[in-house]
Amino acid sequence: MELINNLGLGFTTVLTFQNLVYSFFGVLLGTLIGVLPGLGPLVAIAVLLPFTFVLDPVSSMIMLAGIFYGAQYGGSTTAILINLPGEASSIVTTLDGHEMAKQGNAGKALATAAIASFFAGCVATVIIGVFAPPLAKLAFQFGPAEYFSLMVCGLIVSVVLASGSLIKALGMMVLGLLLGIIGTDGQTGIQRFTFGVPELADGLNVAAIAMGLFGLGEIIRNLEGPTGGAMQVSKVTSLMPTRADLKAIFAPMVRGTFLGSLLGVLPGGGALLASFSAYALEKKISPTPEKFGKGAIQGVAAPEAANNAGAQTSFIPMLTLGIPSNPVMALMISALVIQGIEPGPAVITQHPELFWGVIASMWVGNLMLLVLNLPLVGLWVKLVSIPYKYLFPTVIVFACIGVYSISNSAIAVVTMAGFGMFGYVLRKLECEAAPMILGFILGPMMEGHMQRALLIGRGDPTVFLREPISAGLLILAATALALVLLPSFRRTRKLALVDDD
Repeated sequence: MELINNLGLGFTTVLTFQNLVYSFFGVLLGTLIGVLPGLGPLVAIAVLLPFTFVLDPVSSMIMLAGIFYGAQYGGSTTAILINLPGEASSIVTTLDGHEMAKQGNAGKALATAAIASFFAGCVATVIIGVFAPPLAKLAFQFGPAEYFSLMVCGLIVSVVLASGSLIKALGMMVLGLLLGIIGTDGQTGIQRFTFGVPELADGLNVAAIAMGLFGLGEIIRNLEGPTGGAMQVSKVTSLMPTRADLKAIFAPMVRGTFLGSLLGVLPGGGALLASFSAYALEKKISPTPEKFGKGAIQGVAAPEAANNAGAQTSFIPMLTLGIPSNPVMALMISALVIQGIEPGPAVITQHPELFWGVIASMWVGNLMLLVLNLPLVGLWVKLVSIPYKYLFPTVIVFACIGVYSISNSAIAVVTMAGFGMFGYVLRKLECEAAPMILGFILGPMMEGHMQRALLIGRGDPTVFLREPISAGLLILAATALALVLLPSFRRTRKLALVDDD
């Protein structure tokens, strides 16, 4: 009954004219961003973050959330029709989705992606509503030691689940932690590594770093390839799957939804890992694995369900613990902080209209996406025909305006440009940037909790082992590191995570 009352509060909040408009604008913009290659939800949120400061916190989060899960929808459209994934998590969809399109089943593939995404979005929203409040109640029992251990565990898991080399992922995490200590120490007030630059007293700008690493870095990489030219678009005929098709996709859709929901909560997991894992699972258990990669409809349903479920359940640790599970959630936390709201378990009790409003907006947004995507397929494909040489300067201009407006400082723009070049170098070196941005966000928080825990324990480091929850989380982190040392686990990790592109 309590859940029903809370959802009633959420729908009352979201079903206002203002919030419906922002929800629609968010999912529409998210779909657009997902369709256009080289962008993605992280770039969109980083660019639009400053423009949400004038909104109230509920409207701001509803719009940003719509952009995030809307991009998961949009990326599948071009992945199916022109073999060009608009969003990273849609890479797997190209394997069978575009093969279906070449066989004259483009409409069926698009409908499958839309149905699987809608189903997964609705189920994941229920999962958030059911499991987030108990997790928040548990978090109220956390002290500084528990929060420190939780963040250590989250960073270790993000490294284990990062694609590519484990050593590189560990190095990127450490680099992020080092960048996070730039600025003023929260306990002593001493400035560290600011080199006399006043603008660095508050530390590096997270939006500038994220925009540079994931936005400008990706743009520079895309400029190496063709920047124009006509796209061969598959013809879309009937959008209605047959009863046999619905029967074939039901089980993969369900498995993808629950696998994606689980991986979305894990640090470093999210939509990308969920989509690859769901595809690998379906291929492994299928009685006809040879059909995968040749137009198997299950190969579209499973990853599309998984990436949307993973995108939405990644809100659970962000809203309940104040811990980002991926770089997009890190920017979401920044948006809450700027709005004067401290992320964590108190959000549910102190700002229930925000928490339940965002959850209810996911149902509304998923319905909007279902209505938007299929009828406007032609429009989305035409947008891809815009030559990239015209598209990328527009993105850069808006990025500069957005980053500058956060602090009214040119240092932020210079920071973005510098990390843009650095992001391009990281791609050349095949280094995963996600552990770095998570380390940068969690580093100062970890340091603050560690200092407070040591003050409570009078400088005794065993304080982290004396608390049962803290000790359990540290044991879990140590177990994850130990597993990586096992040859069998390393081989499995390499097959699952390396060379995702």
